[in-house]
Amino acid sequence: DYLVLVGLFFIVNLTNNLAFDFKISIPLHIIFRSVRLPIGGLIASMIMGMVVLGRRYTVLKYASVVMITIGTIVCTLASAENISENPDDYQADFITWLQGIFILTFALFLSARMGIYQECLYTKYGKHPKEALFYIHALSIPAFLLTSPSIYEHVLKFNASSPLPELATIPYLSTIPRLWLYLLGNTLTQYICIGSVFTLTSECAALTVTLVLTLRKFMSLLFSIFYFSNPFTLYHWMGSFLVFGGTLAFSDIFSKTKVSTTKKVE
Repeated sequence: DYLVLVGLFFIVNLTNNLAFDFKISIPLHIIFRSVRLPIGGLIASMIMGMVVLGRRYTVLKYASVVMITIGTIVCTLASAENISENPDDYQADFITWLQGIFILTFALFLSARMGIYQECLYTKYGKHPKEALFYIHALSIPAFLLTSPSIYEHVLKFNASSPLPELATIPYLSTIPRLWLYLLGNTLTQYICIGSVFTLTSECAALTVTLVLTLRKFMSLLFSIFYFSNPFTLYHWMGSFLVFGGTLAFSDIFSKTKVSTTKKVE
């Protein structure tokens, strides 16, 4: 059973990273991935839930999906204006960008299928987040050997990067190429983040998980915009609020919070 999950995990991660080679910006990538939060369904998961599990949803959830869909479309169209620096190359770059959108959409639905499969495994064998975290990542390592030429190419790029000037006075660290330090920092934060998500999914209510993950995605978006100065127009903001607002509405957070507060008062 884990081998199927590992296969899905490998393809989802490979396609999500592959999208960056097709002129997909970081903010658009974040927004697309926000459409498929692990808990709460959201478009692809909702469709897969209806097809695979035969689920049905309330009017509020369907309305929320419309909000999220419109928001994603608005952000996507807004991003299409900034895909090429040279107007003469716009047509070729636009075709490349469309391929990137297709890759992201494919990864979106496949990720939703992976979430449903993982949910079925939890139901069948019980919730064991640490075991799932280990097996999914450890068993997928051999599959990444298929990308060894790309890995080798990037190792050379990492080795060629300059050290961080801020660490010039620290022994050993002052000679390490900065990209390796970035990779180490990314790996550590990824481990903390993914491990927390697995634990959160198995231990907390869907309301809590959705709130935390939505907030994390929104903070990532803000960081990408302001720290890295990625282009973000008024249309991007409108689309973002539709996506994140639709996410919260889909989870029926406001009514659940009200019920929870009422129970505490009683």
